[in-house]
Amino acid sequence: MRSFFPAESSKEEYSSSLNPQSWLQVERGKLPKLSSIESLIKVQQPPVLPFFKPVDYVEVLAQIHEELESCSSQEQSNLFLFQYQVFKGLGDVKLMQRSLREAWRRAGKRQNEYGPIDVQSHISDINVSSQEKVLMNGNNTSPYVVFTIGDEKIVCDRQKFSELSAPFHTMLNGVFCESVSEAIDLSENNISSSGMRAISYFSMTDSLLEQLSPKLLLEILVFANKYCCDRLKDACDRRLALLVTSKEDAIELMEYALDENSTVLAASCLQILLRDLPHCLSDSRVVDLFLHPNKQQLTVMVGPGLYALFCFLSEVSMNVNSSSDTTVHFMERLADFAENDKERLLAFHRLGCVRLLRKEYDEARCLFERAVKAGHIYSVAGLARLNSIQGEGHISYEKISSVISPVTRLGWMYQERSLYCDGDLRWKDLEKATELDPTLVYPYMYRAASLMWTENSQGALAEINRILGFKLSLECLELRFFIYLALEDYKAALRDVQAVLTLCPHYRMFEGRVAASQLRTLVLEHVEHLTTADCWAQLYDCWSAVDDIESLSVIYQMLESDAAKGVLYFRQSLLLLRLNCPEAAMRSLQLAWQHASSEHERLVYEGWILYDTGHYEEGLQKAEESICIKRSFEAFFLKAYALADSGLGSICSSTVISLLEDALRCPSDNLRKGQVRFFYCTTFWKHFTNQQPVTTQALNNLGSVFVDHEKLDQAADCYIKALKIHHTRAHQGLARVHFLKNDKAAAYKEMTELIEKAKSNASAYEKRSEYGDRDLTKADLAMVTRLDPLRVYPYRYRAAVLMDNHKEQEAIAELSRAIAFKADLHLLHLRAAFHEHKGDVLSALRDCRAALSVDPNHQEMLELHTRVNSHEP
Repeated sequence: MRSFFPAESSKEEYSSSLNPQSWLQVERGKLPKLSSIESLIKVQQPPVLPFFKPVDYVEVLAQIHEELESCSSQEQSNLFLFQYQVFKGLGDVKLMQRSLREAWRRAGKRQNEYGPIDVQSHISDINVSSQEKVLMNGNNTSPYVVFTIGDEKIVCDRQKFSELSAPFHTMLNGVFCESVSEAIDLSENNISSSGMRAISYFSMTDSLLEQLSPKLLLEILVFANKYCCDRLKDACDRRLALLVTSKEDAIELMEYALDENSTVLAASCLQILLRDLPHCLSDSRVVDLFLHPNKQQLTVMVGPGLYALFCFLSEVSMNVNSSSDTTVHFMERLADFAENDKERLLAFHRLGCVRLLRKEYDEARCLFERAVKAGHIYSVAGLARLNSIQGEGHISYEKISSVISPVTRLGWMYQERSLYCDGDLRWKDLEKATELDPTLVYPYMYRAASLMWTENSQGALAEINRILGFKLSLECLELRFFIYLALEDYKAALRDVQAVLTLCPHYRMFEGRVAASQLRTLVLEHVEHLTTADCWAQLYDCWSAVDDIESLSVIYQMLESDAAKGVLYFRQSLLLLRLNCPEAAMRSLQLAWQHASSEHERLVYEGWILYDTGHYEEGLQKAEESICIKRSFEAFFLKAYALADSGLGSICSSTVISLLEDALRCPSDNLRKGQVRFFYCTTFWKHFTNQQPVTTQALNNLGSVFVDHEKLDQAADCYIKALKIHHTRAHQGLARVHFLKNDKAAAYKEMTELIEKAKSNASAYEKRSEYGDRDLTKADLAMVTRLDPLRVYPYRYRAAVLMDNHKEQEAIAELSRAIAFKADLHLLHLRAAFHEHKGDVLSALRDCRAALSVDPNHQEMLELHTRVNSHEP
């Protein structure tokens, strides 16, 4: 989002501060000098995000959950879509995905798409006079009717044809003259003789001829719609839908679908177009298909989901070009189809952000004001930016101050207010912003840049490393890259730019002016070239030191060699998952699938894609297919994971151990071979010549399974073997074994070793806290919160201690501190229990409902919700 919605005043200031000579040197293929680089260490104002950011998201989630209990499926779908917007504002990708899946499930299938209307039942209800019965049953009426079209005659069964629709029933069996005519001229009804023969065949068989051209099908569709032949129309609708296979088909047939109210054909066309996003938005014909139809026609296309459609389209278009006319038009339609205040405030705020970016300030002001009026306090940030642009910074400061109160104090409020003051006031507000919401990146970046300007480079690095320790931010990596350039630490700079390119291959620096890949090329000239063997050795060191960013960088460099890319992309995806970058991880996994060196390897990667998207049984099937081709470590590993999560109960738990042991018996993958090459290059090689090739991750996981089954000696053996080949994280498992054997001192010592070895060690401090006395535990958990404020256990522990000491308000405040920026089931569950203990039923019920929005199937939460709900006044 960095390139979206930059603050205009900041942008202009930043542009003017660029050194033209430095810029020319970069373009000529030279790195700028130290002083020039320091002049480029600037920090833009944080963007006004086009997200829904309520003052109290817990209250909003609780309201959504309450409404979900008593509304229709379509209303539930809309509520889950709004729930998605709440989680998007919190930046929780997993919860966003779950909400979207639930919205999709409840959207259902439109009834009109399935099951044609039973015309016969309608006909049987028609009141038929005695005179009509005589005409129908008497000998004066022929059982056949001849339709003439030009010079051709088509003989049809009168009764069968009359059953096609009520109008034809009335025409052929009613009081009209056609009911006693043997020949009826339909030459002026835009139907060909071939079309009429096909219709006659349908009237007799209730099915369409197999070899009908699309042109003829469209002709019959128009005719069927004109004469209300619903079964015939439905059959044509479905047959045409099967013929839509490309964007061109969709564009051509969508117009017919909308004109003839053909819901299945329209849905098929829409599906093809949506699958081609975002590329198809570059085609003006596609954009027109969404913008030109009226509401009734769009309902044919998407049913009642008009708001959902334009919510999606506007988001896709915004990601492509947030200031384009297409984005604006989609946003406008989004606002048009909003049906309540929740939908309107999001539409107004989003469109306001786009107008701000386009420098359409009057329109932006109007939209932000409407969003605020609808209840979106965050839109005040947009209004403050507009005042600042007009040179009224003092008014901006007052605007933000007006929304800050002892009850409503959020990190973004202090961050925004800091933009309109200087010196100590700005620093104080930014410190407060970090205290209230440590996930905000701008305060760290501003402080790091300020420290660089005062020539405190180590302080600057320490500040930016604070957030990079728990949140991998492109902007922060970019800033650290420039800091390292200023320090002439090109190896570290290379690491960061390669990490950036892993996360976003087309990322551009210098306000989007230079491709990051170009800067990487320049930095490479100052770094010693590494061979493939060197890279494997370095990757092993990084992996042993739990240095995930360095590992990403090394893998990026290795992908340029002739190494097996499938394996490397797969390793990359695992690292990205650990760094909480699910979108980038999925992209890497797809690349692994594309670059697989064999069919059995491709099946494994396909299985992991299915697994990571929640399709565990399908992932299990792919693992089994891969094993049938070749028994491999990764296939057995996937099967173990998929089986464990497939919900097959005790049967699968007893099988997982066997599967992991099967994995260990298989030859190791290329990363393990790289590790062997590393040992070959060292004096330690002699210790491994007789060792069977194994994968340390499998040893570690197998140890965990043994612990779960109380087989502690076998577990310890696995962890010790893993440690012998430098699987540093195995210290954690071995510490657990010591603890279960009642040796807390050994467990504490084991975790201390892990802390000393690991670069990313917040989790190690957290685990060590379980093995020390209360004072040591308190110190370790304080360190955890300092290193990674997103880890929730320390807040829960401190709150529990406070509750034990009868400090109820302080305990609730400790939980609320974390809940303010992280929607976590366990935090909400514990706070709900504390509220219940205090007798605050309404607050407890609110937290229960919000927690069930995070995980609707959590059994303990459901029980607490039922208990609290029974006490609601």
